[in-house]
Amino acid sequence: MSTVVDVQIWSDVQCPWCYIGKRKFERAVEHFRAQGGDVTVTYRSFELAPDTPVDFEGTPIDYLSERKGISPEQAQQMIDRVSQIAASVGLEYHYDQIHQTNTVLAHELLHFAKSHGKQADLKERLLRAYFTEGRHIGRADELATLAAEVGLDREAALAALSAHTYLPQVKEDMAQAVAYGIQGVPFFVLDGKFGISGAQETESFLAALRQAASERATEGGADAHEGHS
Repeated sequence: MSTVVDVQIWSDVQCPWCYIGKRKFERAVEHFRAQGGDVTVTYRSFELAPDTPVDFEGTPIDYLSERKGISPEQAQQMIDRVSQIAASVGLEYHYDQIHQTNTVLAHELLHFAKSHGKQADLKERLLRAYFTEGRHIGRADELATLAAEVGLDREAALAALSAHTYLPQVKEDMAQAVAYGIQGVPFFVLDGKFGISGAQETESFLAALRQAASERATEGGADAHEGHS
């Protein structure tokens, strides 16, 4: 029987490193599964900038300049660098089209999708919509449309967003992040024991998965032994 590692990923849908880290982690999972292991993934909410308005007046360069206290030129350099790294893992970032926004509704929608078995599909869809397609992921109508695109019921999604049905779960995730000491994303927690911060290289993720699987297998052996004693 293969060892299944539980992975909880704290991230934000407007975090460029989260999308890059997602791709690198997915490659590690492919290798891990080819070697007989398996992984279950749950995405957890982390709002990088909960004070951002839904309709931010300005460009991503303006946003970075204001938030980090840097010049527009420095902000452009940051964007160029992250876009190049994104391209190296097969992603297209179009910062000239991005709508900087508040992501709390997107996180609520991800919990809605989780309750319907579509969280992974929606996570990918939201990231592509934001970074590649220039979609506005801060508005309920647009989010409901994206939900429908991955097979979720649009009206049910819109109703959940309107009622903020899943806001408590978003807050729970944020509280857990604080408890873990998470200050930036992406942040990966394997089997509730191993924490990995940032968009690490695929090899690092794979090594961590192997370590988690090895410990789980060892614990399983110990449990079985105790059961027969």
